[in-house]
Amino acid sequence: MRKYFVTGLLVLVPLAITLWVLNLIIGTLDQSVLLLPARWRPAVLIGLDIPGMGALVTVVFVFLVGVLTRNFIGKQIVHVWERLLNRIPIVSSIYSSVKQVSDTLFSSSGNAFRKAVLVQYPREGSWTIAFLTGTPGGDVKNHLAGDYISVYVPTTPNPTSGFFLMMPRADAIELDMSVDEALKYIVSMGVVAPEYVVPASKNLKAVPPSL
Repeated sequence: MRKYFVTGLLVLVPLAITLWVLNLIIGTLDQSVLLLPARWRPAVLIGLDIPGMGALVTVVFVFLVGVLTRNFIGKQIVHVWERLLNRIPIVSSIYSSVKQVSDTLFSSSGNAFRKAVLVQYPREGSWTIAFLTGTPGGDVKNHLAGDYISVYVPTTPNPTSGFFLMMPRADAIELDMSVDEALKYIVSMGVVAPEYVVPASKNLKAVPPSL
């Protein structure tokens, strides 16, 4: 009985959590329906609330914004909008900081979270997986002698929190592992290992200077 019960949990728990997360996301996005004019809302048009309608509206809105800002006129509008926000105290600092982070994370040409590396943390001899985020900049760079890289060490099982570290490039070992595989490995607390494991002799390579 115990074996069958545990087997049932292994099947149902991931499904239940997945459905719960999807319901939370869709429920949150459904609030965007309130941004529509009252006469365009499903409750008025057909007398019924449609689950997921807000998620669809959000996706369409984001897509249209992307299409509009790809042309010359759209770029000019965004430029004027950003100049206006940058003139507002407090708002300017928040907006500029968030924009820099989002541009780095979502840029196809950036290095943020493009490579998983192996580093010693929190002490020598203890290893963990980190993500390469770039190289130190600003005045920090002037105080670091040698070739340094910036890495993000996520916590487990919640990788959205973690630690930002700057370390010598030679102290980080490049992993032959995708970012998705590394995240699964971290979230599962090491239980879900990548299917393909590279021999240790091939893993012992420092992060190349080009990264």
